[in-house]
Amino acid sequence: MIFVTGGAGYIGSHICVELLNAGYDVTVFDNFSNSSPEALVRVQQITGRNLQVIRGDCRDRDALITALQQSQTNAVIHFAGLKAVGESVSKPLNYYDHNVVGTLRLLEAMQVCHIRTIVFSSSATVYGDPVHLPITEDHPLSPTNPYGRSKWMIEEILRDVYRSDPSIRICILRYFNPVGAHDSGLIGEDPQGIPNNLVPFIAQVAVGRRERLNIWGNDYPTPDRTGVRDYIHVVDLAIGHLQALAVLKNIDHERNDQSFGCMTVNLGTGQGHSVLDVIHAYEKACGHSIPYQMAPRRSGDIAVCYADPQFAYKILGWKAQLSLEAMCRDSWRWQSRNPNGYQK
Repeated sequence: MIFVTGGAGYIGSHICVELLNAGYDVTVFDNFSNSSPEALVRVQQITGRNLQVIRGDCRDRDALITALQQSQTNAVIHFAGLKAVGESVSKPLNYYDHNVVGTLRLLEAMQVCHIRTIVFSSSATVYGDPVHLPITEDHPLSPTNPYGRSKWMIEEILRDVYRSDPSIRICILRYFNPVGAHDSGLIGEDPQGIPNNLVPFIAQVAVGRRERLNIWGNDYPTPDRTGVRDYIHVVDLAIGHLQALAVLKNIDHERNDQSFGCMTVNLGTGQGHSVLDVIHAYEKACGHSIPYQMAPRRSGDIAVCYADPQFAYKILGWKAQLSLEAMCRDSWRWQSRNPNGYQK
């Protein structure tokens, strides 16, 4: 049984599909503060399998202990938390409470229940403004906002937990920019309010929910002067979690190998795409132009960020397979069939 916190969210719902299709039993623990129970109904529709759903908050230690015991879990994948960079700047305490305190309570509950395997959803924001490209896992950590710092703090907590008990199995996955949707069109990204990320905003413009896209900065030292990021298909990302679980399951702790007992792995394609690249790819996917206007840079934004994915291939046997065109095609299929997201 795999216990998935935040399993109704964008990435969580896609990992639930992959887990169920791979034969795992799944329990989702979610407070639905930024997600919809409908996503899990559709996960079961896609896979033809049932999962257990428990409503709860990761800051509630007792609720976690009860849920972990009821589900008879042997591994945790931890997605639950807040993730908007801009909001984290204006509400830092909220981010440290949900992300850091929530993870502390989860780790305490796991300790009580003798659960010793966890895959953690971290972020490339822990790297900050890149010192070198592509970004390897040993790149200096220098997050520039409370969201990134909350992820960095959790990573440090996990490393300390491992140092205290090397029999614990931990994989920290640093995501770059997840986009796209399941190719069924049944589940996808459904942000509440104004989207904070590029592709869901483009999708809402494409479907007519928003008038135009703002491109934040056109004076970067890049080929077309717009920011460059490493976009990864959410299904590729989900498969990376299955690979991580498989590797953790087979670790021989008698070797006392620090690099395997607590792994930190980038999940990215290794290729950067500019904002204009993404817009043009989305225009091909949806069949019409995407109106946009240039706006000043946002504070804290960086010019270029993309991963070195070689370690993921070496350690997990994982490599991204899906192209930017597939990401935009699948995103558009989801958005065009669900113009209002999970709301009817």
